Amino acid sequence: MSTGKILLGVLAGAAVGAALGILFAPDKGSNTRAKLSKTGEDYIDELKNKFAELMENSQETISSAKSSAEDLMEKGRAKAQEVKSDVRTAISSTTTGTNHNHA
Repeated sequence: MSTGKILLGVLAGAAVGAALGILFAPDKGSNTRAKLSKTGEDYIDELKNKFAELMENSQETISSAKSSAEDLMEKGRAKAQEVKSDVRTAISSTTTGTNHNHA
């Protein structure tokens, strides 16, 4: 299960629990509505903060993966050049060796 789904489930459960606690507490309707509104706003703010944090972490992970992929590509290019050079050297020495044998 993804971290985002777990976080959303925890926050939703906490919001429902807080709302039920306020609804069953003995208080005037206007006070209860004000508390519910405040609690809802607090949970929305918390959810926005957690979502922003999740997005930032995701962007950092993507950036890191991109950097690793670029490093890997560069190493691959360098290795390809090395192999290409080795093949040319081998072909050159084989051709040179063959010419000496026929001479």
